[in-house]
Amino acid sequence: MRKRLRLLFLGVCASCVAAAAAAASLLPEGARLAIVGDSITEQKLYSKYMETYLLACAGRTDIHVFQFGWSGERADGFASRAANDLGMFKPTVVTTCYGMNDGQYRPYTEDIGRAYEASTRKYVEILKGMGVKHIVLGSPGAVDTRYFVRNNFAPLSGAEGYNQNLGKLRDINRRLAGELGVAFADVHQPMLDAMAKAKAALGDDYDVCGRDGFHPGPNGHLIMAYAFLRALGCDGRVAELTLDLQGAPQVSAGHKVAGGGRNQVELESTRYPFCFDPDPKASSSTRSIAPYFPFNEELNRFVLKVRNLNAPKARVTWGATSLEFTREQLEAGVNLAAAFPATPFDEAFRKVMDAVGQKQNFETLMIKEMVTKFRFFGRETAADPALAEAFRQVGARLVARQEALDAAVRQALTPVRHTLSVTPVTP
Repeated sequence: MRKRLRLLFLGVCASCVAAAAAAASLLPEGARLAIVGDSITEQKLYSKYMETYLLACAGRTDIHVFQFGWSGERADGFASRAANDLGMFKPTVVTTCYGMNDGQYRPYTEDIGRAYEASTRKYVEILKGMGVKHIVLGSPGAVDTRYFVRNNFAPLSGAEGYNQNLGKLRDINRRLAGELGVAFADVHQPMLDAMAKAKAALGDDYDVCGRDGFHPGPNGHLIMAYAFLRALGCDGRVAELTLDLQGAPQVSAGHKVAGGGRNQVELESTRYPFCFDPDPKASSSTRSIAPYFPFNEELNRFVLKVRNLNAPKARVTWGATSLEFTREQLEAGVNLAAAFPATPFDEAFRKVMDAVGQKQNFETLMIKEMVTKFRFFGRETAADPALAEAFRQVGARLVARQEALDAAVRQALTPVRHTLSVTPVTP
C-alpha cells in the first residue's frame, strides 16, 4: 500500500523541486538534438523514448532529433566520424553514451581510463568546433547482476567487476564535464539502483540490462531516457488539471476545456502523458520498471486536483477506467499517468512512437550505409567535381527523406479528446 501511495501522489520534497527549478534547459527554441552512442544507442529504444517524450509529452515540436548509434563503437570511433556524420544534421545539442565497449570487458586499469578520457576530450573538442552549443556526456550504463557472466574478474563476479569498471568511467565523464564546461548525465547509478529494487520485487530472473547482460530491453532503456531527459533540463510538468466542483475547471498549457458539466470536464490535449507498455512484470515492458525509479514523479506528472469535494472519497473515471481516491489525495493532486493502468492517450502515443521508430530506423541506414562512407572519398571528390556534385546530391536526397519522415512524426501528433469525471462516494 505504501508503494502504491508513493506512486500515485506527488509528495515531492522541497529539495527536489528546487533542483528541478534550478536545472537549466539545454534545449532552447529550435534545438537540433543528436543522440550518439554505441550499439545500445543503435537499439533505438532510449532514443525513441526521448524523442517521443520531447515532442508529445513536453510539447516541444520545435525540436528536431536525429539518432547516431553505432554498434560496437568506442569513444575513439565516434571521434573519427563525428564531423562527417553529424555535419549534415547540424546539431546544436549532442548527448553521448560511451564506455560499455571502452571498458573492454575486463577489470579496470589506468590505461583504459586514459584512453577513454583522451577520446572523450577529442570528440568534445570536435563538437565544439562544429558549433554545438550544448553537450551532455552520458556515462555508460550498467551490466545485469544476474545475466552478465564473466570469469576474468575473480574474486568478484563478472557483474560486480565490470560495474566497478563502468563506475570508474562514469567518474571520468563527471570530472571531464566539469572541466570542459559541458553537462553530465549519470546513466550508471540509476540503472544499478532501479535494478536492485526491481529484482528484489520481481525476482532475480527479471533482467534490467538484457539477457546478454548489457543490451537492455525496454525497461532498462526507459531508465536511460530518464537520465538524459533530466540532464537536458526537462521538468516533467505535462499537465495540471483542476476540477472545481463548485466552479470552473483550470488547465495548464497544452490542454483546453472543450465542454463538461458540474462533475466532469471534457478536454482536448496536445500534450500527452508518457504511456507505458501494458505488462506490469515483463522486462520487455516499460511499465514493469516504472515503480522502481522516479520517472513518473520527475518526468511524467499528469496531475488532477479536485476542489470542493463534499464526500470523503470520489471515483475518478478517465477513459474506460475508474479508480477511487480520498478527498485528501485529490486535493493534493493525483498523478493520473502513474495511477491509471490505461489512458485515453495510449493509441495516439503508440502512433507517434511508431512514427519516431520508422524515422530513426532510416537514420541508422542513412548514416551507417551512406553518409559515413563519404569521408573516404575526399581525394577523389577533390579531383573530380562531378563526383563531388553527385555526393552532394545524394546527401541532399537523404536529408530530404529524413525530413519527410520527421514531418510524418509531427503529423501523428494529433490532439486527444478525453473526459475526466469525478463522482462523490459516500459511506
